[in-house]
Amino acid sequence: MAHNLHYNERTGKHSFFSVKEKPWHGLGQIVQDYPTSREAIRFAGLDYTVEKRKLFTYDSENQNANPDTGILIPEIHVPDYYATLRTDTEQVLGVVGKEYQVVQNEDAFSFFDAIVGGSDSIQYETAGALGKGERIFITAKLPAYIKVGSDDLIEQYLFLTTSHDGYGSITAAFTPVRIVCNNTLNAALKNCSNSVKIRHTANAKERLEGAHKVMGISYRLSEYLGDAFNHWAKVRITDGQVRRLIQLAMVPNKEVFQKLQSGSAGEFSAHYTNVCEAAFEYAMSNPSQQLETTKGTVFGAYNAITGYFQNVRTYKDDEVKLKSLLFGGTAQVRTERAFRLCEDFARKGDSALMLN
Repeated sequence: MAHNLHYNERTGKHSFFSVKEKPWHGLGQIVQDYPTSREAIRFAGLDYTVEKRKLFTYDSENQNANPDTGILIPEIHVPDYYATLRTDTEQVLGVVGKEYQVVQNEDAFSFFDAIVGGSDSIQYETAGALGKGERIFITAKLPAYIKVGSDDLIEQYLFLTTSHDGYGSITAAFTPVRIVCNNTLNAALKNCSNSVKIRHTANAKERLEGAHKVMGISYRLSEYLGDAFNHWAKVRITDGQVRRLIQLAMVPNKEVFQKLQSGSAGEFSAHYTNVCEAAFEYAMSNPSQQLETTKGTVFGAYNAITGYFQNVRTYKDDEVKLKSLLFGGTAQVRTERAFRLCEDFARKGDSALMLN
């Protein structure tokens, strides 16, 4: 399977690091202690800068060539467009417009440090570069936890990804991750988002430096989730209701939803049926589902669905998995739907799972 991690021929290393855990596809550097932002940049091979440079093309009628080498010399400047280029390897990463502003890799780490008021308070878990270095990503753990019940702790993470090729915004997303089974959770809240997007415009760097104020949402979100999860851990749910909740959460389209409404249980696709069965099996048998907070509870039902996407489902590669879980992919859509279903069930009981 393709990993798309950047391989730096000068250093002979892949641009990725991970703390204690196995590196991506077995590639990259593994470190034992949480690094500072300066160390993380070096471990991940992100210690390069990017420049915007002018673009030129040739005059098709009067093509000048170097008289000594015969190499054509570009004459015409391409207005309003620039190439973004790594200064260490001289590789072109993309083509951008005149308003595009490069946000250097070190600025992305500075953003994380600023969120909690200092680099000693945040723990960098992973970071790396994809392709030729045109896209980077960072995972950092916040110092606070969400506590569910007496001893079930949920860690809080920030993910950031940005690009140097002109495609995509700078995106920072908050997500809690459950320690016991490492489930990535995504909550759908009314009038609230778990991510911040910043365009590469003329004031992108300034907005990036101030974005930690907007990311105060992560603290409000963690407070909301703490209250919701602790309530769900006290609401009982039967195995049959868990199965039904999973079926509703995993619905891929209106056609399947209509079949659920009509009770055409034998007409579902093999893929949908297998997905539901795998998630239900996780709910019934995974060790993380045997805790006081998860066994037979709504919180356990939600944890089973997030656990399926994090620990059971297979992905083409880890980049696809990250996008699916955090940036609007299938996993995020399904887990957000599961969140709403669990929220409704905690309020209304079995009627929340009725289709009519």
